[in-house]
Amino acid sequence: MPASLDLAEVHYVKRIAIGAPGLSGAEADAKAADALALLNRCLSEHPKGRIIGIEKPAAQVGAGDPPVLVHWTTYHVGFARKPHWLEEANGEG
Repeated sequence: MPASLDLAEVHYVKRIAIGAPGLSGAEADAKAADALALLNRCLSEHPKGRIIGIEKPAAQVGAGDPPVLVHWTTYHVGFARKPHWLEEANGEG
């Protein structure tokens, strides 16, 4: 993709969530580390993706006092074409 982002050239979007609600402890840390590694790979390997959107939702967990808020971030990475290594990493290909 060229240096300037042209959304007309984006034909595949990968959503990567980092820090999901409902997980805690070692499981959450492992999933976050995997998601960060995938995000870094999407932004550095050929074909390089570009971040085209970011979601930052929050959710209240439990009904205790005080309420516990959980935040996570979802990155939308756009590609001109779907990377072959992404299919291999997900076991799709």
